[in-house]
Amino acid sequence: MVATAATASLFPVSSPQPDSGAKNSSKHGGCLGSVDLRGIKSKSTSSNGLQVKTNAQAPTKVNGTRIGVMDGLKTDDNVTSGVPRTFINQLPDWSMLLAAITTIFLAAEKQWMMLDWKTKRPDMLADLDPFGFGRIVEDGFVFRQNFSIRSYEIGVDRTASVETLMNHLQETALNHVKNAGLLGDGFGSTPEMCKRNLFWVVTKMQVLVDRYPTWGDVVQVDTWVAASGKNSMRRDWLIRDCKTGEILTRASSNWVMMNKVTRRLSKIPDEVRTEIEQYFVDTPPVIDDDTIKLPKLDENTADHVRNGLTPKWSDLDVNQHVNNVKYVGWILESAPQPVVENYELASITLEYRRECMKDSVLQSLTKTLTSLLGGGGMADSGGVDCQHLLRLEGGGGEIVKGRTKWRPKFANRFKNINHFPTTESG
Repeated sequence: MVATAATASLFPVSSPQPDSGAKNSSKHGGCLGSVDLRGIKSKSTSSNGLQVKTNAQAPTKVNGTRIGVMDGLKTDDNVTSGVPRTFINQLPDWSMLLAAITTIFLAAEKQWMMLDWKTKRPDMLADLDPFGFGRIVEDGFVFRQNFSIRSYEIGVDRTASVETLMNHLQETALNHVKNAGLLGDGFGSTPEMCKRNLFWVVTKMQVLVDRYPTWGDVVQVDTWVAASGKNSMRRDWLIRDCKTGEILTRASSNWVMMNKVTRRLSKIPDEVRTEIEQYFVDTPPVIDDDTIKLPKLDENTADHVRNGLTPKWSDLDVNQHVNNVKYVGWILESAPQPVVENYELASITLEYRRECMKDSVLQSLTKTLTSLLGGGGMADSGGVDCQHLLRLEGGGGEIVKGRTKWRPKFANRFKNINHFPTTESG
């Protein structure tokens, strides 16, 4: 009723003539059978009891002005009209015409804006990846993909976590294989690898972070592959700020093949090598290999210990082992709390020793390496180095060995930062 009254106040409506012969008059309140919700008079025809509304009559006045061209138009097609029938006065609804015109103008405006943008910014056109799907560039050797840093990917410092960056590295590696047309049924495996039940496992990962992006930033990730020895492959990454081109993160990794059935390492078959070697580039790694030999780390030599770490079902990938990025979080579980709160991770080196399965119970150990910092200790050097070990609880096998470097978030925040609490137990 409110809508009808409002419409009637805009368009004057003549009182409808009752149709004494209409059978549905009493069912619908008498005279409502021949008037639509806009108050525009129309005539209905009946075919086997089915009520069908014919062409609606346009309003006789618009904003108080009488429109004479539609005065003689009748709604019954069998009645001859004094006004010649034209395309315009046979339109079923003016709103459809207006919508079509609006759509045409909007499409034309969009095309004009795109043409103007391409003319003014040809330098950015080559890097356009609006949906973040990624594409092959540099003559087919480099895969490039953009990522927007989401609100759920940042931490208390309002910057992306190292786990977020490593997830971007892994995503681009898999999409590189997919876009190259080499993705088989496995997780990053080529068709020839799938035939032999082989998949890739990472043996070493080095990540060097110059600056962490923050919420809303768009980063561009480039990745490529190279040969590394006879039976391994190296994959490198560069993460840049999409707006400025500044390099934010560099990463390098080594990969070998494992048999999905035997869970043992495998040589690269010739058929697989033929598939992948055409994408190899002959370039040095973006990070110099970290070859520092670390002392043995156990419960007696560690400064901080966290026990009882167990993987959840969501931590497993399609190869039924824990995703390598998850290890980073477990390693940092035993990092000294003053370091985590007042320093940011500048670099991390991880050496993967064995798989972690869904039933594993892990122990995370950390030791601060004051001897590597020189001088009078950590306070003088301005940074902190830590050694890490993730192993099966109870003195079991090593899962991951690692080393991290930390830089201060705030200068002169601590006067004496080399006195951390000792062993922690989870």
